[in-house]
Amino acid sequence: MTGTPPPSLDRELHHPTRLALVAYLSSCTETEFGVLRDYCGISDSVTSKTVSALEKLGYVTVRKGYVGKRPRTWVALTRQGLRALETHLAALEEIVATAKRAGATAEEPT
Repeated sequence: MTGTPPPSLDRELHHPTRLALVAYLSSCTETEFGVLRDYCGISDSVTSKTVSALEKLGYVTVRKGYVGKRPRTWVALTRQGLRALETHLAALEEIVATAKRAGATAEEPT
């Protein structure tokens, strides 16, 4: 990647759990906290910390309510979060494409 600036990876989405959570949310309007927890295969505590961090960044919104008498929390991806995901994925794709081009043009060792 000489001569060109590196792609803009989102440092906040670089962590696999955050990336998985945001990617999952990109496919739905909103989802329940427990569904995110189970999808990512992480504990309530880790899910809560991850959602809180993404909420502070403006990548997700959190809505609390009840189903019957049971409290529930729903999480949704914001437009800002979707843009961040799309930019991050485009940067990853550019890294891969650049590496493939470099590998294809490299001379085989003799």
